[in-house]
Amino acid sequence: MNLWFVFALMTAVAIFAVLLPLGLSGRTQVGGNEAAVYKDQLAEIDRDAAVGLIGQGEAEAARIEIGRRLLSAADRPPPLPLLKNAGFRRVAAVMALVGLPLVALAIYLPLGSPWLADFPLAERTRAPDAQQPLENLVAQVEQHLEKNPNDGRGWNVLAPVLLRLGRYDDAVRAFRKSITYNGDSAPRRADLGEAIAAAAGGVVTSEARSEFERALALDADEVKAKYFVGLAAEQDGRKADAAAIWRAMLDKAPPNAPWRPLLQESLVRVGAPTAPALPDQAMAAAKDMNAGDRDAMIRRMVERLATRLKQNGDDVEGWLRLVRAYLVMGERDKAIAAQTDARAAVGGDAERLKQLNEGLKNLGLDG
Repeated sequence: MNLWFVFALMTAVAIFAVLLPLGLSGRTQVGGNEAAVYKDQLAEIDRDAAVGLIGQGEAEAARIEIGRRLLSAADRPPPLPLLKNAGFRRVAAVMALVGLPLVALAIYLPLGSPWLADFPLAERTRAPDAQQPLENLVAQVEQHLEKNPNDGRGWNVLAPVLLRLGRYDDAVRAFRKSITYNGDSAPRRADLGEAIAAAAGGVVTSEARSEFERALALDADEVKAKYFVGLAAEQDGRKADAAAIWRAMLDKAPPNAPWRPLLQESLVRVGAPTAPALPDQAMAAAKDMNAGDRDAMIRRMVERLATRLKQNGDDVEGWLRLVRAYLVMGERDKAIAAQTDARAAVGGDAERLKQLNEGLKNLGLDG
């Protein structure tokens, strides 16, 4: 109510400022205008001089000064007349009394919040602030969701933050709420599966795997779900299956995909090759390059290796390096073509052919 009192007081002051000049009467200045005053002064000087109260010199000097003031007053523009029309003053007063409050309300109601309850001072200190610790902001969102449990957007925002904070059980609950109130989708199912696996200490449980499979049923290219399905295969001891899943993802991955390094590290973990082998000098030179220059250098080396093997195809290790390089670069068609060329090149030597086939099998290109 204090706010309304301030608004009422401000409105009253504004109305008073408008009504004050309207209440002044239209009477002219008391005592007439300046010219009449100066004429009275001249007559008084003549009377004083006639009875000898002042000398003729002093009287003449006074007449000159008053004459100067009289001329100055005659040259001055007349003052603006005050409102004399009583009817007009009443209309203006009514407009001030009624119009000003109505205009103020017309502006405030669409822009302000007159029905918003007062916000206690203690609550204001807990208002959202980008400078507050993340835990405090999360607590505020949780308080909001306790009062508004159907706020799907709030659950959608809260769930990944809880996962990042390591509150895995809470994150699982938040992701489930997000699916309930925002609808089912492949990314939400994948996020839920990730939270369940995190709550289990990184183990892809049957419950988590079920969520990843549901995500892939909604979108067969859901990256996170595919990766965790491969991780489940690795944890089950099926490293070849895990490598096949991750290698297929690499084959389809754009060159600038942010998750390529994770797949490459995972392939190394299960014993699958992830990058073309480079000579020591090339490795040292590539260390200081950006990603684009490094990829260009690797491609030039792969092309030189392919050219050399076409001229001399007896190098089994060279063929395996070439196939592995094509797989890592996501060019599976070239890898298969190189496999065919390699078998044709060493087909006359049973020992080399056996070595080649074993290497190709380790690369996932058996047969």
